[in-house]
Amino acid sequence: MGESVGEVNIRVPESALLHYSTPTIRSPYQSLSPSPYPPVININLLPSTSFSSSSSRDHDHATTTTITNVQDQQQQHQNNRPQDAWLPITESTNGNAYFATFHLLSSGIGIQALVLPFAFSTLGWAWGTICLSLAFMWQLHTALLLILLHESIPGVRFSRYLHLSMAAFGIKLGKVAALFPVMYLSGGTCVMLIITGGGTMELFFNTVCDDKAKSLSGVLWFLVFTCIAIAIAQLPNLNSIAGVSLIGAITAVCYCTLIWVLSLRKGRPTGISYRSSLAEDQSSVAKMSDVLNAVGIIFLAFRGHNVLLEIQGTMPSTAKHPSREPMCKGVTISYLVIAMCIFPLAIAGFWAYGNKKTSTGGILSAFSQFHRHQVSKFSMGLVYLLLVIHCLSAFQIYAIPVFDNLEIRYTSVKKKACTRMARTCLRLFFGGLAFFIAVAFPFLPRLAALIGGMTLPLTYAYPCFMWIAIKKPRRGGYVWCLNLALGCLGIILSALLVAAAIWSLAHTGLNANFFKPK
Repeated sequence: MGESVGEVNIRVPESALLHYSTPTIRSPYQSLSPSPYPPVININLLPSTSFSSSSSRDHDHATTTTITNVQDQQQQHQNNRPQDAWLPITESTNGNAYFATFHLLSSGIGIQALVLPFAFSTLGWAWGTICLSLAFMWQLHTALLLILLHESIPGVRFSRYLHLSMAAFGIKLGKVAALFPVMYLSGGTCVMLIITGGGTMELFFNTVCDDKAKSLSGVLWFLVFTCIAIAIAQLPNLNSIAGVSLIGAITAVCYCTLIWVLSLRKGRPTGISYRSSLAEDQSSVAKMSDVLNAVGIIFLAFRGHNVLLEIQGTMPSTAKHPSREPMCKGVTISYLVIAMCIFPLAIAGFWAYGNKKTSTGGILSAFSQFHRHQVSKFSMGLVYLLLVIHCLSAFQIYAIPVFDNLEIRYTSVKKKACTRMARTCLRLFFGGLAFFIAVAFPFLPRLAALIGGMTLPLTYAYPCFMWIAIKKPRRGGYVWCLNLALGCLGIILSALLVAAAIWSLAHTGLNANFFKPK
């Protein structure tokens, strides 16, 4: 018999990340101390030389016993971190590739895609298509990186974007880098959905009802949307809203398809032109700002990275069947459908309306302005209704990280799971806060380019740096150079988009109608 060597596997609960007091993490594989949960060390003694037939049988029996002991230790480890089983993201781990597809479609297709045709009015056919294709491939690359990083450290599942950032960059830097983008893309998106959903409800009412019918005020429409959204949000966890996400995915695909198909069918308005806005007589700074704003519209059309890890955290994972396998299937299917929605919407929308712009700049507004009298009330009302249902569905996915964060604070203090009443109160509190912000700042969509530019690294830059920090690919190799270049380019692009958005706001002004939603 040869000598035996020990194989050490350190397992640390993800929830312990909330209790770090050290400023940095020296190594992703280092024990994360201090932590309220003790790490579990599994030691398997594996012989380094060949066995005879009898010793092989002994070894097989010993291996079976060791695996059983490891499984027992893992179960005991799960019992040592009960907080994971109390939170909306991780309390249910029976998700699958279909659930992931529904969530990704509902969260990945958004109203920001409706502005894509007007980015083409600046960039033109060729550069618009090239930028859209590059943005799609870039964000798909970073999505796959996040999926692989979800279980990059043995025994740890990073089911929250912020926790992965803290593990990769250190506690302080990770919080500074990711906290604002994550919170804005969760809570801020919910506010934007209230503004959009409430406004679309009013458009739906005015379309299908008689002109003599009196519509509600803008504030009341926001309130109606919020009440419906929070009523649906009483579903306990992310897996429980899979049916809601399925409805949201179907409605998103339907309204995107209806808009571009009807735009093609009804023909182009008179006086249409495909001449780029850059051909107009304006300063070099203004032209550069227009180009950057158009690029920003394209790159910000893709979203959902802030909930990608959360969705993967709802799936079961074992050494034989890791969660990345069904998650990759879900991403492949969903992003194929997203591409089938976004590319025709951008290209067909630009063909239909060219460089004609509306007050809000969206293809839905352009369709309503130029073809409203050419389509029936049913068709127009159906588009609005589908958009409202999708907003309600997307609200649930983007609100889950906020609910999870609130319940983390509650369970850390109470040392027990949230009661049904406590969970309801927390979600009502968030709904009320989001409603108040929507009413107080109804002009928030006009700041989308500015705030979106600040959050762009979360999608295009941070995953690349996280991969380098955690996986540590060979320095100077292809993978290392590719991710370093994409990460740096993402940071530079974010800074340029923020600067362009600030210049545009200073040049055109901002109608800050506080507490006066239309």
